[in-house]
Amino acid sequence: MTATTPTATAAHAAPTARTGRLARLWRGRPEDAPWARPAFLGLLAVTTALYLWNLSASGYANSFYSAAVQAGGESWKAFFFGSLDAANAITVDKPPAALWPMALSVRLFGLGSWQILVPEVLMGVGTVAVLYAAVRRRFGAGAGLIAGAVLALTPVAALMFRFNNPDALLALLMTVAVYGVLRALERAEGAAKWLVLAGVAFGFAFLTKTLQAFLILPPLALVYAVCAPARPLRRFGQLGLAGLALVVSGGWWVALVELWPAASRPYVGGSQNNSFLELTFGYNGLGRINGNEVGSVGGGGGGGQGGGWGETGPLRMFNDSIGGQISWLLPAALLLLLAGLVVTWRAPRTDTARAAFLVWGGALLMTLGVFSFMAGIFHEYYTVALAPYLAALIGMGAAVLWEERTRFAASAGLAAAAGVTAWWGWTLLGRTPDHLPWLRWTVLVAGAVAALGLLAAGRADRRLGLAAAGLGLAAGLAGPFAYTLETLSTGHQGSIVTAGPAGAGFGGRGPGGGGPRMDGGDGGRNGGTQPPNGFPNGFPGGGQAQGGQFQGGQFPGGRMQPPGGQSQGGQNQPSTGQTGQTGQAPAGQMPGFGERGGMGGGGGMGGLLNGASVGAEAKEKLLQDADAYTWAAAAVGAQNAASYQLATEKPVMAIGGFNGSDPSPTLAQFKEYVAEGKIHYFIGSGGGGTGGGMGGPGGGAGSSSEISTWVQENFAAVTVGSATFYDLTSEK
Repeated sequence: MTATTPTATAAHAAPTARTGRLARLWRGRPEDAPWARPAFLGLLAVTTALYLWNLSASGYANSFYSAAVQAGGESWKAFFFGSLDAANAITVDKPPAALWPMALSVRLFGLGSWQILVPEVLMGVGTVAVLYAAVRRRFGAGAGLIAGAVLALTPVAALMFRFNNPDALLALLMTVAVYGVLRALERAEGAAKWLVLAGVAFGFAFLTKTLQAFLILPPLALVYAVCAPARPLRRFGQLGLAGLALVVSGGWWVALVELWPAASRPYVGGSQNNSFLELTFGYNGLGRINGNEVGSVGGGGGGGQGGGWGETGPLRMFNDSIGGQISWLLPAALLLLLAGLVVTWRAPRTDTARAAFLVWGGALLMTLGVFSFMAGIFHEYYTVALAPYLAALIGMGAAVLWEERTRFAASAGLAAAAGVTAWWGWTLLGRTPDHLPWLRWTVLVAGAVAALGLLAAGRADRRLGLAAAGLGLAAGLAGPFAYTLETLSTGHQGSIVTAGPAGAGFGGRGPGGGGPRMDGGDGGRNGGTQPPNGFPNGFPGGGQAQGGQFQGGQFPGGRMQPPGGQSQGGQNQPSTGQTGQTGQAPAGQMPGFGERGGMGGGGGMGGLLNGASVGAEAKEKLLQDADAYTWAAAAVGAQNAASYQLATEKPVMAIGGFNGSDPSPTLAQFKEYVAEGKIHYFIGSGGGGTGGGMGGPGGGAGSSSEISTWVQENFAAVTVGSATFYDLTSEK
C-alpha cells in the first residue's frame, strides 16, 4: 500500500470542501425543492443587474447628501456627525447612519456617482434577500419569490434603492427588524437573540431617519407579547432586553452629540437651538405629524388638508401624486391580509402563520395610517417604507389561499385579488395615457381572464390553476414593471424625486429633475407648468406657475415670497454640470441661492430643492488658493453650497442649512470667520445682482438674510459666469 501524506490529503480535501460549499449554496437546504435556491439566486442577480443599469444617469442624485458623503470621505469628524462639509460648519438634518456606508465607499474608491449609489443598490438587493428569507421560512420558497419580485419591481423601491436619501437603509433595517421578531416567535428557546437583533435594527434605523423608525414598533411588540410561545413574564423580559438593545444601539450617538461641547462640533442642521433632541422631536418628529415644522419652507399648517403637502385622508396613497409610486398591489395586499387572518383565525395562540400576518399587516397598517394623515412635510418617495410589508403580504396571502383553493372562498379570494389588482392597474395606467397606451387594456383583460381561471382553480387541473395564477401575477406586475423600467432608464436628481413616467408624480427626473419643474426642463413631459409635490392645485397663497414664471402668491406658510412676486429664470437651458440643473434667476428676483435660484428653473423654491450648475469659470475661481482657507466659499442653502463643494471637493459653508432658515452661523459668527480669513468667497445669486432680500426663507428675516445684506453692503460683487461672487478678503 502506498502511504498518503498529510499534505496530499489536505490538498485533496480542500477542493472537495469548496465543491461541497458551492453545491450547498446552489442547492440550498435539503428540504427545499431543487428549483428554490437557483430561483432565489436568480432573483437577486436580476435585481442587482436592473438596479445597476444606467446608475450613473443620476449623477450625484441628491447633492445635499452627496456633499455630506464627500465631507465624510475626507474628515472622520464630518463622518461621525454627518457634516455637510469637511470643515464641519453644519450637519444634514438627519442623523448620519445612512451616510456612513456611502462615505466609506467614497473614502475607499474616491468621489463619483457609482461610489455613492452602489451602496444603495446593495441595500436594495439585501432587502429583497431578507424579505425572501422571512417569508420563505413559514410559507415556502414560492411565496418568498413572489414577495421578493413584488418588492424589486415596486416603482418607488426601484427609485430609492438607486438614490442616496436615507430611505434605502431605513427599508433594509425595518425588514431586518421584522425578520428578527418573526424568528423570535418561532420558539421560546433562542428567542432573545433574535429580539436583540430586532432591537439593534430599530436603534440604527433611528440613527437613519429618527422617529420614523419607531412607526412599526408598537404592532411588533404587541404581537410578540401576545403570540410568543414563552411564559408571560419571560416574554416581557425578552421585550425589555430588546428595548435595551434599541436604546444602546440608537442612543450612543445621540448621547455623544448632546454631551459634546457645542463650540467644537458642527451645528445640528434642521434645529433652531443646535440640539439633536429638538430636531428629533420637532422638525423631524411631531412637526411631521401636525405640520408645525419650525424652519420649514413648505407645507405646515396642519388640518385636514395637510397644509401645503397635499390633502390628507384614507385615500392619500391612491391619489394622482402617490398612487403610481406604491399602490399598484396595495388593494390586493389589504385583501390578502384579511384573507390570511380569516384562514388562520382558529389557529392556536402561538401559530406562526397568523403571527406573521399580524406582524407584516400591523407594520403596513401603522405606516399607512401615519402617512395618510400626517400634515407635515411629505414626499412621494417616503412610501418606499411600505414596499416590504406590502410585498410580504402578497406572497404570504397568495400562498395560503393557493393551499386552500379547493374551498370556494379561498379560490374566490384569489380571483378577487387578481381582479382588483388588474382594475387598479388599469386605473393607474390611465393617469399616464401617453405611456404604453396598449398596456392598460392588456392588463385589464389578462387580469379578468386570470380571475376567472382562479375562481375555478380548486376544481380545475393543477396546471390550469397554475397558469391562471401565473397570468394573474404577470398582469398585476405589468404596470409596476413598466413604471420601474421607466424609472431605471431616467436619471433622478434633487430633493424631490418620483418614479415612473411624467405625470406619475410631481418630483423631478432627468438631467434637471428632482424638484418643481416649470421651465420644460424635463423635456416638456410635464408641460413646463407642473407644481412640486404637495401643491397639486397650484402654489399656496394663490401663486401659479405659468410659462416658466411664478405668478403672485407666496410659498407655504407665508415664510418665503420671491421679491417682486415672480421669478423669470429657467428658459429650458441645457444642463452643464453633474448636478444637472438648468436656468438662472435674474437680479433681485430670487437672490442668494447660487447660479440658479429662480423658481422658474429646475432649482425650484429658490434653489432649495436643487443646487446650482457650476461652470468651469466658477470652479476655477473657487479652487484658486482654496487650501489657504477653511471654507473656499459660503452660500445660502445647502443644495447650492453642495453643488460648489462637489464640483471642487473643497469645503463650502451652507449658511442656514438645507432651507437657509437655520440660525447658523449668526451674523456675528460669520463676521468673525471673515475677520479671521477663514472664508474666501460668498456666492450670491445669478445675473450679477443680489437684491435686498438675499437670503433664506423669511422674506428678509433671519441670519441668512442678515449675512447676505452685510456682504452686499461691504464687499464688491463680481459676476463669474452666471453667478455672483463676493471676495470676502477684499472690502469695498
